[in-house]
Amino acid sequence: MTKGGVMTLKFLGIIPDTPGNNSPTIWLEEETGDLVIQSYTADSATVQEAQRVGSIPGHGTDIPPHESMIRLPAVMRQFLLGPGESA
Repeated sequence: MTKGGVMTLKFLGIIPDTPGNNSPTIWLEEETGDLVIQSYTADSATVQEAQRVGSIPGHGTDIPPHESMIRLPAVMRQFLLGPGESA
């Protein structure tokens, strides 16, 4: 995750026509390929619906203390990488 003690992030995109600060933003951690995302915290209704829908059988739906659920605006999908793509 670091290069000489410094994380190497590459800016991928920010919400178009952003009015200023606090806008959803996506970066790529170049060494690991991880995406780092700043976005809106999911509200309780979204969290409850995700828990109701679930994911794979046998997998819990509670959000662990070290994780967060966020809501990424649809317009930001253009910055997500598809299978086999690299930035």
